[in-house]
Amino acid sequence: MTAAKPTILAIDDTPVNLLTLGATLKHDFDLQMATSGEMGLELARQNPPDLILLDIMMPGIDGFETCRRLKAEPALADIPVVFVTALHEQEFELKGLALGAWDYITKPIQVDTARQRIRNLLEHERLRKQVALQRDQLTQELAERQASANQLKLAAGVFTTAREGIVITDTTGTIVDVNDAFSRITGYGRQEVLGQNPRFLRSGLQGKAFYETMWQELLSKGHWYGEIWNRRKSGQVYAEMLTITTVCDESGQAQNYVAVFSDITALKEHETELSHMAHYDVLTGLPNRVLLADRLQQGMLQAERHGRLLAVVFLDLDGFKLVNDRYGHEAGDQLLMAVSRNMKKSLREGDTLARLGGDEFVAVLADLDNTAVSVPMLARLLEAASQPTLFGGLELQVSASMGVTFFPQDTEVEADQLLRQADQAMYQAKLAGKNRFQVFDTQHDSGLRSRHESLERIRQALHANELVLYYQPQVNMRTGTVTGVEALIRWQHPDKGLLPPASFLPLIEDSPLANEVGEWVMATALRQISQWRSQGLRLPVSVNVGARQLQQSNFVTRLSATLAAHPDIQRGDLSIEVLETSALQDLAGVSLVIAQCKDLGVDFALDDFGTGYSSLTYLKRLPVSLLKMDQSFVRDMLVDADDLAILEAVIGLARAFRREVIAEGVETIAHGTRLLEMGCDLAQGYGIARPMPAAAVPDWVAQWRPDPAWVH
Repeated sequence: MTAAKPTILAIDDTPVNLLTLGATLKHDFDLQMATSGEMGLELARQNPPDLILLDIMMPGIDGFETCRRLKAEPALADIPVVFVTALHEQEFELKGLALGAWDYITKPIQVDTARQRIRNLLEHERLRKQVALQRDQLTQELAERQASANQLKLAAGVFTTAREGIVITDTTGTIVDVNDAFSRITGYGRQEVLGQNPRFLRSGLQGKAFYETMWQELLSKGHWYGEIWNRRKSGQVYAEMLTITTVCDESGQAQNYVAVFSDITALKEHETELSHMAHYDVLTGLPNRVLLADRLQQGMLQAERHGRLLAVVFLDLDGFKLVNDRYGHEAGDQLLMAVSRNMKKSLREGDTLARLGGDEFVAVLADLDNTAVSVPMLARLLEAASQPTLFGGLELQVSASMGVTFFPQDTEVEADQLLRQADQAMYQAKLAGKNRFQVFDTQHDSGLRSRHESLERIRQALHANELVLYYQPQVNMRTGTVTGVEALIRWQHPDKGLLPPASFLPLIEDSPLANEVGEWVMATALRQISQWRSQGLRLPVSVNVGARQLQQSNFVTRLSATLAAHPDIQRGDLSIEVLETSALQDLAGVSLVIAQCKDLGVDFALDDFGTGYSSLTYLKRLPVSLLKMDQSFVRDMLVDADDLAILEAVIGLARAFRREVIAEGVETIAHGTRLLEMGCDLAQGYGIARPMPAAAVPDWVAQWRPDPAWVH
């Protein structure tokens, strides 16, 4: 009979990250969800889980109070609690651990590391229970050894065959007996240790205060439990999970001490390896994106606190691709490792050099008096990057282009904005001739953003019919049917050619012109539906509606009038896509608008799902019919386990809430095949078709056939 899987209770009011983790753990654990501390306590009382994942910031009672109440109830007090939170500050971690939590995991979650840490915790708990069971059995047998010869024989059997090491001492701490497992773990034979005090096993890694606290607890409570580092006969240090219990005689006087322990060295080493893999680049050993984000955030806090400057340097190697293509990836890897070593040596001890991937690096230079002092440091970094490297008789050499920005700035800026600023400045250094650095200029950047066409020019484009709609097909990969198209706006500029929406839509986002453009898109899409219908093609069209247009008080009224102008439009011909983040700005109002539009026969889809809050509460309250999984997750799903886990979680959410789900950004047959295996049939992306003019759609629909791998 298959053993029941351990149960994990996740308590989080916005649990998409926990769902991501749960998606990767579902084969090993049963996952329960609670969206508040009160609900979590009730579920825990009804069916106590094996482990609890607990967020801190929640409405009602927060995670700390929830943990305190859990530990106050005898039936729940021993359940391991792990805080999973976006709060990185040490004071919160210390507070959580002081309340009795076993671990503290910060968001964003590193899935592989978190999964192993959870497994380790559950393994620790299993070992503790097993040790406790062995301890209770042995203690009972020793206490009653005068009563029954059979019980003595049973106790001797447990003592001899137990996998855990067992040591029995008298009240002075002198060893009177050990079992075979003790000898196997420590390397000492029974005769070598009889009459000795267990202190000869000490590794020296714990101080005097540690052992004083251990004995105080043993004498006051009658038992002690914890992890300890000891030393084998070979001299090797090892970790053990240890329980010491006082055995009393019939009068209640201490008679012996029984120590039961398990070797957990392999678990501790594996945990250390996973932690390193999660925070450091495998090839160069430099910090990766995750650790860089933490170092940068801490550096910004220190800079503000002490009134100092922080420099963020985005660095890209010049000519690295040529080396890689000409001499192969092994040569490229050797060059990257050598350049990384040289650049790291050129920095100060308190600075950070991280590898983002490929030939991109970021340096964080902390504790600067002013911007001028960074110049020689940047020069050293450039020189280090350009030092030649020998590889199989070849001399490989590259240079570097660097972009630099400083913190703090006149306006409030986040860590990711600093990285984008440095990246933009690096690009300017590339354009200026490479092998140099460029300092980010906030005033110049503002000018760059405003150099696009003015609002008046975009208004002219609207009235001059320069704006056009392209349509990207949406298909059912399993059945091979075309389910609809998404209308995507373009600007057919008379001088610059066809411009993507990113080049002009951001300019009008907060302008009343956004409403005019949005209504033009809606009317144009409806006319196109009618035109296709007259050609014998019924093809539903989805239209993107921005937050500003959606939140107009007369949105539903104007939509109703537009639909009335096209009486041949039927229910289901038009659907509206709204960004998850914009829909949540006015949840109650948007929910009402969606309900009223559904009465008009217009369905809604939640676009870019997974990039915002993705709360169960929002899914419950927003009556959308379709969830669109953001292409940023789909694009890297085949190489990024985290993105794959997010997609699995979103598909599970859609199934649980009886919503359809479609994947954006399907670029290859392999993407579609993997999505079908996960239960996602609907898709769009360059692997199916690029956005096309309306005139090209009918022929494409008539000719398209799904790949055989999808059908079979």
